[in-house]
Amino acid sequence: MEDYHKPDQQTVQALRNIANRLRINSIKATTAVGSGHPTSCCSVAEIMSVLFFHTMKYRPEDPRNFNSDRFIMSKGHAAPALYSMWVETGFLKESEMLSLCQVDSTLEGHPTPKQQFVDVATGSLGQGLGVACGMAYTGKYFDKSSYHVYCLLGDGEMSEGAVWEAMSFASYYQLDNLVAIMDINRLGQSDPAPLQHHVEKYQKRCEAFGWHAIIVDGHSVEELCKALSQPCHQPTAIIAKTIKGKGIPAAEDKLGWHAKTLPKDMAEMVMKDLQSRIMNSSKHLYPPAPVEDSPPVSLRNIRMPSAPSYKAGEKIATRKAYGMALAKLGRYNERVVALDGDTNNLTYSEIFKNEHPNRFVECYIAQQNMVSVSMGCAARDRNVVFASTLASFFTRAYDQLRMAAISESNINLCGSHCGLSTGEEGPSLMGLEDMAMFRALPTATIFYPSDGVSTEKAVELAASTKGVCYIRTSRQDSAIIYNSNEDFHVGQAKVVYQSKDDQVTVVATGVTLHEALAAAEHLKKERISVRVIDPFTIKPLDVKTIIDHTRATRGRILTVEDHYYEGGLGEAVCSAMVNESGFNLQRLAVSHVPRSGKPHELLKIYGIDRDAIAQAVRKMLSSSTNAK
Repeated sequence: MEDYHKPDQQTVQALRNIANRLRINSIKATTAVGSGHPTSCCSVAEIMSVLFFHTMKYRPEDPRNFNSDRFIMSKGHAAPALYSMWVETGFLKESEMLSLCQVDSTLEGHPTPKQQFVDVATGSLGQGLGVACGMAYTGKYFDKSSYHVYCLLGDGEMSEGAVWEAMSFASYYQLDNLVAIMDINRLGQSDPAPLQHHVEKYQKRCEAFGWHAIIVDGHSVEELCKALSQPCHQPTAIIAKTIKGKGIPAAEDKLGWHAKTLPKDMAEMVMKDLQSRIMNSSKHLYPPAPVEDSPPVSLRNIRMPSAPSYKAGEKIATRKAYGMALAKLGRYNERVVALDGDTNNLTYSEIFKNEHPNRFVECYIAQQNMVSVSMGCAARDRNVVFASTLASFFTRAYDQLRMAAISESNINLCGSHCGLSTGEEGPSLMGLEDMAMFRALPTATIFYPSDGVSTEKAVELAASTKGVCYIRTSRQDSAIIYNSNEDFHVGQAKVVYQSKDDQVTVVATGVTLHEALAAAEHLKKERISVRVIDPFTIKPLDVKTIIDHTRATRGRILTVEDHYYEGGLGEAVCSAMVNESGFNLQRLAVSHVPRSGKPHELLKIYGIDRDAIAQAVRKMLSSSTNAK
């Protein structure tokens, strides 16, 4: 390699010293708290030392500088190794390491963004490389910048399919600014990893996925420096053969030590031995500064350039309205980007793709990776990210969604073909669990628009709402019910049908809102008046509006949803009313696994259509009369 400059002996010794100080700090911190993974830290000591003090270009005083190289600790259980590096940079004090895992400490057992040098939370294994792909894609194609992305993986997580989804994505998009370092220390939690120390097998697998793969001795500073300096025109995998527990004689390459801390007396002895290996070096290493070539980005005031242009009575599917709204938002801000999983002609993100092809990322049928890539694209506030697929397919990415919430990621997701609206396709493609799934995420906002106007408003609001946003869209056309100048807010419901004589409040949204409006018109002919509320957001729910109007209808309330009974709109309303007295709450939802059929047939069969709503209202009023 013509441009490779072998580090001098003083640099090599300084890097070895940093590695051994990492071991000492990791052992000291984990023994003090009685929790952690010191053997997993010890196997990556030289890797971390070389990465942070020879290879990566970054500003230690400004960990989230947008010009800096990125680092993802995918094997999050080695968190003390990461913290040790930031002690070396001076960003953390050595004494802070002893607060590891304490309830008032920002140094948690696995990395979280409570620390500025952590972009995303890790610890649920197999997800870091997908996030790194999103960062690298952003660096290469959106920022067009020099920064590189480094991801450290353990050999145990190489069994996760999500890792190979990311490997495939990286090679397809030729992410030559991405380096994955694989800590092949042979041992997992309870058993050896399947390939143990057969590093050549890892190499063949990586090469088969289109990566440049280099085998190194993971404890050789010289080999690591050389491998990490190699220029490449494809993503690079450094396959580092290491020893788990390196530097701890009783634990080196031995099963039964994963997630076990050293007893105090053993720790003292080991640390003393490691300290004796630290040789005096006059050389003090500083991370090289990054190239300042990333464009400044502002994600403030992401707004639509104009009001929706739909006309009353016009019909459009909310999934199509989503695609149109996204393309419109993209015209206004060049950092709005869209991802999809080979469903862009179903979710209608193809409208964005056709209008803004350079800002559309096709993730193919790899939904777990799509969510992780979204997190990477959104990291450090580089992009406003929207990712779409069928609502049912987000269920397989639930762990990624859970980690997005823990990571405080700002990502926007759209699930189309929700509920029975999928019709003839049958239950495997019907998203009937999605609201329950997203309601369980602490940072989530759930938009459930019912027409083109409210869908466009949902897209606009999601773009500036923090956390994980989910927009639920339907397959079939529905009529426009809102004026284009209607004002929408997160957590604000709309009363769409009312009179002074209303006897029951019906809360419905999406497909069932239109059914509820039809039922209200029909009941009117029977001189039964109902009030209809569209919650717009399921989370947060506009509790006050719903309770106030329920009181106005003598405590009678009916919820109707195109979702299973568990975890959806009905349960959200139940939770809101748990402390209210004198309310009669009834629910209509899908009660069991449905079948194929035309959407209107299925709504009828599963009891959430206009006739079922009208019958439920009559029954509530009849029960009230009988009670008197």
